Amino acid sequence: MATIEEQLKIPDLWQQRAVRALLDGQDVVVSAPTGAGKTYIFERLIESGFTGRAVYTVPTRALANDKRLEWLRKGWSVGITTGDRSVNPGAPIVVATLETQKRQLLRGHGPDLLVVDEYQMIGDAQRGLNYELAIAMAPAHTRLLLLSGSVANPDQVQQWLQRLGRTATLIQHRKRPVPLEEVHVEALPHRIPDSVQGLWPRAIAKVLKAGMAPLLAFAPRRKAAEDLAFELARVLPEEDPLVLSAEQEQIAGPQLKRLLRNRIAYHHSGLDYAQRAGLVEPLAKAGQLKVVVATMGLAAGINFSMRSVVITDRQYRTSDGVHEVRPDELLQMFGRAGRRGMDSVGYIILAPGKPRLEEAKPLRLRRSSQVDWPSLIGVMQVAIENNRNPIESARQLTSRLFSLQRIPLGLSQFRTSGPDQPPNSPRVIEQSVLEYLTPEGSWERKKVAKLARLGDCLFFSGGEWKPALAVPAMLHAIPAGSLCKLRPREALYGRQVPIARFGDREQEGELVLTRWLSRQLAQHQCRVRKERRQWTLNGIERKILPLLPTLTHGGRFLEWKTAGDQLHAVLEYADAQTYAQIDAKGRGLIHPPERSVTHRVDLALPAENRAISKGTSDADLWFSLGLIDKHGAPTQRGILFSFFNYGEGLAIAAALEDLSYAVEDILPDLANLRAGHRFDLLESSSGRLAAACRAAYGMLSQSGYLKNGVPPTYGEGASEILFSTKPLHKSLLQTSELRPGDIERARLEWRSLVRHIAHAPELNWARWLDLKALALATLPSFPNTDQLDSLPPLSYKQRQRHKSFLTFA
Repeated sequence: MATIEEQLKIPDLWQQRAVRALLDGQDVVVSAPTGAGKTYIFERLIESGFTGRAVYTVPTRALANDKRLEWLRKGWSVGITTGDRSVNPGAPIVVATLETQKRQLLRGHGPDLLVVDEYQMIGDAQRGLNYELAIAMAPAHTRLLLLSGSVANPDQVQQWLQRLGRTATLIQHRKRPVPLEEVHVEALPHRIPDSVQGLWPRAIAKVLKAGMAPLLAFAPRRKAAEDLAFELARVLPEEDPLVLSAEQEQIAGPQLKRLLRNRIAYHHSGLDYAQRAGLVEPLAKAGQLKVVVATMGLAAGINFSMRSVVITDRQYRTSDGVHEVRPDELLQMFGRAGRRGMDSVGYIILAPGKPRLEEAKPLRLRRSSQVDWPSLIGVMQVAIENNRNPIESARQLTSRLFSLQRIPLGLSQFRTSGPDQPPNSPRVIEQSVLEYLTPEGSWERKKVAKLARLGDCLFFSGGEWKPALAVPAMLHAIPAGSLCKLRPREALYGRQVPIARFGDREQEGELVLTRWLSRQLAQHQCRVRKERRQWTLNGIERKILPLLPTLTHGGRFLEWKTAGDQLHAVLEYADAQTYAQIDAKGRGLIHPPERSVTHRVDLALPAENRAISKGTSDADLWFSLGLIDKHGAPTQRGILFSFFNYGEGLAIAAALEDLSYAVEDILPDLANLRAGHRFDLLESSSGRLAAACRAAYGMLSQSGYLKNGVPPTYGEGASEILFSTKPLHKSLLQTSELRPGDIERARLEWRSLVRHIAHAPELNWARWLDLKALALATLPSFPNTDQLDSLPPLSYKQRQRHKSFLTFA
């Protein structure tokens, strides 16, 4: 069988048609299955003598980095622009995230060729606005190449481009290069040892035994992905362990290293870039891994295929709640089955009640109900600067969007003179807030969780409030010893840890430290005399017991207990710290019942008490937020807002308007803006930014721009985590899933925002100019991001395909 490289040297007819249309000066919309070779159209075009500048946009930074490295290996001159990094942006080929191109496109500047990979992003609730505006405003000289494998109505996209006055052709190809076959898990080999327990470990063991590896398994959450990967590594034998280089081991860390040795890995956003792009992805592409467990939310960003795919759940959780996997998401996940040039068929593993292949369908693309506020206000301001009608300019922009229906903005009510309150603007609106139940049965507004003493906390379980330490689950997560009752007749729990065994030889002395305790002392670098080989009970009580809170995540010694020849310490956790809601009486409440309550609020009240109703027009909302004045012209706040995407400009404007908020403090606090819900750990000093927002906008919620007065992606505490000079207090009892990849991404997002501010337009506002100057002065301190390109290469042996056939003795 020919290799994938050999196959792609001869393009298919549909690929040739696309290349010819582009060379003829047409726009091209391509609809073809995952793995069919859509990207090769662009590569073939470049190799066919295309002259001009090309920008290839992808949805994620990870894919941008991957594409650039791939084309650099071809010897091409390729730059990259992803917000956080800009390397060789003047190159003839630039890989970019689309948002980095939007401002230039809105101003009528564009490359000779703009490629929009995964153009179904137009329908994305968050980023669709940017994709739609970029395509709508691409200048006439810019050829468009739109690529997707999961759009049901590509003909309407073609018609949209034609309505814009462009010459567009549609290229459709429906045949998958590797056909898919659905295999029920019950039809796979049944002779699996009883030691392999659980639905998915046994199912995956059957897949491996049937010779259908490598397997890509989608799991609903990051912890579920990790747990399944570690369970597979524990129960599935590996006769030919994967050998990593010293540099690869350092990147992997102890946990991932152990998995990779067994040719198993997990893949999610909690991994840092080097772990994802330097280890898991290249090893998976090279066929070195037999199982990769990936989160469902990362399906679109995975850029490798395996022979088999299994989806373990129909739902996944995000910061907005629990979501059902959409048919087009299933299509992308199942599309990862079967490697072109290596597999004659790809396998979809089916289990009872889990998604089937027939459920996977392309998305019928329709635009979001929203419009891109910053872009519209920015266009209005440019019109004013050029003595044009701003309201007419906004209408012209909305007429170019992916919709046959008129999109009313409500600007017609604004006129050259009149009252400050525009006509028909609502006076009474509704505001939704979250509340939690207290032990007395009253409801209080939910706030940011704070650290509390566990002994003072109450836990809601089984419909009633209990002391937190009376709930065994509170201490289950502590990886030290075993759960125990503190007193035989009391329903309070602690942990029991092995400290030493009684010596049975003279040279051992009275007591010998357990292996567990020795490891803990070494890991925490506790300075216990290493030369001490003989321990007494008195010595352990003086030297070891004071260290137990550090070694056991807050446990304090209560009493000794013996079991056989071992000496155990019983620990109580009343002084340990956990995150909880602090009620009006100062009690920490864990997992209290919650409800959403709607209040009616008058807009005439002070800002902190205002809210916005869903029925108002965009122009009414802009006026209420102070983005336009009574004449419909952008205000200073509105102009600055137009420099950014989403609600970031609202937060930055509010911070600058607070004259007591030093610009030097604002810049690091901006790390909270894109950090997301995983950083909502603590109430912190960088909460000053949230306070400034709520002083300006109250507890307003407006989809895409504000949620309870702050941008929806706001993450309290990120600034402290990124910039604190002191070790961060970490309690194992906290429920956060914050991982190194989240911290790395928050740092990249902050750098991207700082770079954006440094190169943003001028504005006659002294504090804005001060912030720009500070951002520009900060740029040289950023590390050289080109280091991302110097990931360790795979060894010769790692580049050879591994046969992942599982045998049980």
